Amino acid sequence: MIAGSAPSQKILRSVAVFEAFKGAIVLIAGFGLLAFLGDDANHLAERMVHRMHLDPANHYPQIFIHAMNEISDAHLWMMAGLAALYATVRFFEAYGLWHGRRWAEWFAALSGAIYVPVECYELAHHATWIKATALVFNLLIVVYMVRVLAHSRRQQAAGNNS
Repeated sequence: MIAGSAPSQKILRSVAVFEAFKGAIVLIAGFGLLAFLGDDANHLAERMVHRMHLDPANHYPQIFIHAMNEISDAHLWMMAGLAALYATVRFFEAYGLWHGRRWAEWFAALSGAIYVPVECYELAHHATWIKATALVFNLLIVVYMVRVLAHSRRQQAAGNNS
């Protein structure tokens, strides 16, 4: 947004689509977790490692196989439920931003800002282009939403002074 101009509905809607996309991805992942219900998760993990042509003796595949061995159906339901809750929050945020709701602007700024310290920490300890891109994209959204809120506040103050 350019200082002094009205917030662009196109940009707000782009942020809304991005938030809905994040919710959809997490929801799909949650449904994917439910595919492991009642199955031998350890066996499925080993098959996945082999199918991706990874060496099951390496560190990271071993972590994955061990984690899947320790998981229960209750854990899967809990993780799928948390994924559904996260997705619901993202969908409500997307709805609010799409319709220009002020509460959604506040929520987008705050929820994006919460991730910034974690993303900075992760980037400082193990920098990757994906982490850097996520941080930059998140910062752009937070800065934009703060500018939208500041613009709204200036407009409200100008309206009260008239």
